[in-house]
Amino acid sequence: LNGFGAYFIALNRNKKSVTLDLKSEKGLEIFYKLVKTADVVLSNFSVGVTERLKIDHAHLSTVNPRIITCNITGFGENGPGRDRTSLDLVAQAMGGLMSITGQPDSPPTRAGIPIGDIGGGLMGVIGVLSALLAREQTGRGQHVDISMLDTQVSLLNYMVTMHALSSNIPERMGNGHMVHVPYHVFQCADGYIVIAIIMDEFWGKLMQAIPANDLDTEENQFQPGRLKNKGLINRRLNEILLTNTQKHWLDVLRSVRIPCAPVNDIRQALTDEQVLFRNMVVDVEHPLGGSTKIPGN
Repeated sequence: LNGFGAYFIALNRNKKSVTLDLKSEKGLEIFYKLVKTADVVLSNFSVGVTERLKIDHAHLSTVNPRIITCNITGFGENGPGRDRTSLDLVAQAMGGLMSITGQPDSPPTRAGIPIGDIGGGLMGVIGVLSALLAREQTGRGQHVDISMLDTQVSLLNYMVTMHALSSNIPERMGNGHMVHVPYHVFQCADGYIVIAIIMDEFWGKLMQAIPANDLDTEENQFQPGRLKNKGLINRRLNEILLTNTQKHWLDVLRSVRIPCAPVNDIRQALTDEQVLFRNMVVDVEHPLGGSTKIPGN
């Protein structure tokens, strides 16, 4: 649009910008003037750059004691790996995420979105909001140090605890779950749906909704039995679901409140009535003319 690509439009919407040479006295003077009335200074320079440019928290707090600074780096501002170079793929790989993503017989797989980058940004927001709250109580700003690697390890969540308790190393499980069954992607006559059963009562409702008498056994009523029979359950459900359309099965499953959904492509996701009702697709005008659709916040 007007010579600007999707990356630029998506990442720079509603932003004002100015180019400064922070290595020059005049550039630094202008930057400090901006800092006097700012709340937050965010950067993603490599470790040590803000100190060399004299725009780190120690310098900026003399200009504005209430300023909050946040630096998002690959590995954080201290530790033996702090000077390594990182990008999204590096964070996903080192943080363990790729090792549990993908099919069991496939190579490690990165997430379809740059969760290393986005996760770092989200953690940055959380850190800055916490610092803003602290500033309300103390009157002073502080520095927030965000590591993309830290973020990825944090997002592993219960996987870390499971490993610590059992010493087992989680492996790639495709679309399945290590505990819950059925919790998978299933093929219908015209597309894919997901079914997520995590409580025994939902299994009973599933057996009411889908003609699978051979699966409706006493053993399968409870999670340990379903986990034992995981392969059979997934295979039989897929055979049954192939006999009709996405809409048919989703209507049937939703009628008894089974957690389920279509596997949407991007176009389908952006035209979903709930997504549109919630204003999650918005038109943004370009200063040079025209507009484009982008995801809402």
